[in-house]
Amino acid sequence: MIDPEDLAHCERAIRHGSLSFHAASRLLPSKVRDPALALYAFCRLADDAVDLHQDKGGAVLSLNDRLEKCYAGAPRNAPADRAFAAIIEDFEMPRELPEALLEGLAWDAVERRYQTLSGVYSYSARVASAVGAMMCVLMRVRDPDALARACDLGVAMQLTNIARDVGEDARAGRVYLPLDWLEEAGVDVALLMRDPLPTDALRGVVRKLLNAADRLYMRAEAGIGALPRSARLGIYAASYIYAGIGREVRRAGCDSISTRAHTSKVQKLGWIMQAGLSTGATMVLPKSAVIHAAPLPEVSFLVDAAARRDASRGVWGDGRAGDLVGIFATLKAQDAQRRMLEP
Repeated sequence: MIDPEDLAHCERAIRHGSLSFHAASRLLPSKVRDPALALYAFCRLADDAVDLHQDKGGAVLSLNDRLEKCYAGAPRNAPADRAFAAIIEDFEMPRELPEALLEGLAWDAVERRYQTLSGVYSYSARVASAVGAMMCVLMRVRDPDALARACDLGVAMQLTNIARDVGEDARAGRVYLPLDWLEEAGVDVALLMRDPLPTDALRGVVRKLLNAADRLYMRAEAGIGALPRSARLGIYAASYIYAGIGREVRRAGCDSISTRAHTSKVQKLGWIMQAGLSTGATMVLPKSAVIHAAPLPEVSFLVDAAARRDASRGVWGDGRAGDLVGIFATLKAQDAQRRMLEP
């Protein structure tokens, strides 16, 4: 069980760091909300450790060490670590899922860019769908169809984040939009990094990404009815709130350079009310056949991992091990070089 003081710390971290998730989490039953807050606190800690740290590679390596300690049953003496270790034990959390998140953060650390939409999906699977799959585990849901739709929702949410943050990312020297889309639209990536402007061509790429997100939101909705009844309202709300951010980007003409889309408390309240109606509908409407759609190829390894009940096995043992060893070897080399150059 999660220590109450550790849980209180996690809730404070989420309340200040992720308003959208905190709002949606309040609609979850306590048996799901409490571990979900602990999960998101650990994920938020991981994301901030890399995003806000100058030595991003070193931060990822440190996080991997912390994860090792959690799975060894000897977490670092910190609230988020202790709470996450409790989740691992209580829910038999498959190790591949948090390791996938760290892999995505490692990709950020080496400033990987993505040539195609499939590449963006692969990145989104790691930094977002992995969290969605972990949420299913917290709900005791291991059905592959439900897991596939949860992963759809994770990718959709991440595409929305990317569409919203194009300007912020460009000014930080990052680009997550598919490079082939930018090339086809005539957008010069180097110029975008140097002097981001909301050109018609760039707006068109952002709109195209939002269209891809919308298709995945529709697929994801078919899976919410497969979740425990008491959890459906919170997940519907999270989906509608994030999709609403995408609509705000559209309302701004898909200009993510001059402004960053925000949603108001009134809007969130409206989407929560809409979530309530959708939750009621799942009680009477027949199940959509879309729930049985095959998972995106980029998320299938997450579905397979979450459907199992083996918390100890990590991604190091499967066919993706070479990729992981390679990315972590690169980070270790960068970290060693940085230390050599330090005075």
